[in-house]
Amino acid sequence: MARWTILGCALAMALAGGAPAQTRPMHKVVDAASTNWGPGPAALLPGAKAALLYGDATKPEMFVMRLWLPKGFRVAPHTHPRPEILTVISGRFQLGTGRRADRARTRTLTAGSFSALAPDMPHYAFVDRDTVIQISTTGPWAVNYVNPADDPRKKR
Repeated sequence: MARWTILGCALAMALAGGAPAQTRPMHKVVDAASTNWGPGPAALLPGAKAALLYGDATKPEMFVMRLWLPKGFRVAPHTHPRPEILTVISGRFQLGTGRRADRARTRTLTAGSFSALAPDMPHYAFVDRDTVIQISTTGPWAVNYVNPADDPRKKR
């Protein structure tokens, strides 16, 4: 009985216009040619570019970000507090797991490859050609370096 009362009240609010307004469009399209690239996040070494495609990486909500990484780019071992869903859009992304970066222990991910990293899983990366990856996760986005001396934010 209580369930029907709650459902009835919710339906009445929605029909009366009392439901919360949508804060984000239901459908968003970003074509490759109009991707708005800017500087990479401070948590990465200089040279990276970033494009936030959806959401707000600083808020506790879903977001999608693309990173353009130049040939020779690397990311030292680090973790994230939430799952990181990664898709390679172009290029090659050498991804390894563990607390020490070892190029010989990476797996090469090519365009179309997918990886899902669990929260707090240490991982690192190398890029041997210009590469674009897409990260989908829930914010606020945080990068925690295994070795604090590797954190580019402390060197700026």
